[in-house]
Amino acid sequence: MNSLAKLPVTIVTGFLGAGKTTLLRHMLSHAQGRRIAVIVNEFGELGIDGEILKQCSIGCSAEEANGRVYELANGCLCCTVQEEFFPVMRELLARRGDLDHILIETSGLALPKPLVQAFNWPEIRNACTVDAVITVVDSPAVAAGTFAAFPDQVDQQRKLDPNLDHESPLHELFADQLASADLVILNKADLLDAETLAAVRAEVTEQLPPAVKVIEAHGGELPLDVLLGLNCETELHIDARRTHHDDEDEDHDHDEFDSFSVDLPEVDEARLLQALKGAVATYGILRIKGFAAIPGKPMRLLLQGVGQRFDKHFDRAWGADEARITRLVVIGQALDQAAIEAELQAALA
Repeated sequence: MNSLAKLPVTIVTGFLGAGKTTLLRHMLSHAQGRRIAVIVNEFGELGIDGEILKQCSIGCSAEEANGRVYELANGCLCCTVQEEFFPVMRELLARRGDLDHILIETSGLALPKPLVQAFNWPEIRNACTVDAVITVVDSPAVAAGTFAAFPDQVDQQRKLDPNLDHESPLHELFADQLASADLVILNKADLLDAETLAAVRAEVTEQLPPAVKVIEAHGGELPLDVLLGLNCETELHIDARRTHHDDEDEDHDHDEFDSFSVDLPEVDEARLLQALKGAVATYGILRIKGFAAIPGKPMRLLLQGVGQRFDKHFDRAWGADEARITRLVVIGQALDQAAIEAELQAALA
């Protein structure tokens, strides 16, 4: 690329399970020669999403993939930009002649606006521009009124409390993700009938300026020409976009969300899923993801669960020197870690 041209950056935001990682995987797999660097923000102690991205079939070796995927594992990106974001960007900018584009996947709980504002820092603004903020929407979850795919029991509790409809942090976060968007993807559109999808589109569009485009997708499979090269220069006008968190202190945190990791032994797949769904129902867990060791199976099972919905597939063979364990990250609000771990251990004993 021209050494004087600003390096374009696309920020992908959206709730847990909306399909951000799938979208990035698709973009990398169809890069068409573009040299793309990826920054993956991971909420939790394990770089699960980063590991998924490293397995993309993008024609590079494991060593090259490890050099292209930057996992920021210390909380949400908007809270750690001064500690981690700038050093990573500085390293990428030192290689800007080797790059055509940067993709940043925020955590599902991150606020996009502070991240976009960081691109006005003198060290960054002369070298980079925000090509676009893409917000990925879980269309069935919006249709259900949950915004993220909460378990039915937790959603029912929320609806029974009239105060939560306006004060729910998920509702505010959803609105803030839309407020920062240049492009909104209504993902999993194939799971809704035409009437319901039209209602979701209307609800989302009502919260957007007319210039923001809304498109439908299944699994994030969209042409790259639709996703890249939008030239929005979002950092130049982000301050004018009002969000619920504009008046908060800059050193905000997300106290309402907890995450912890739990290690389990080899487990029967059916028993594991039954135990996890039971824990979700009992403790209001938002998301569970990780990998499992299944007895007699030479490959490990990759798990991603949002509410009661679990996606799973065998992703790779266990290494000869690798411990066959089950390792999961649990994410939710006001979680009782000890009780959840004890219940899982007992259910799988």
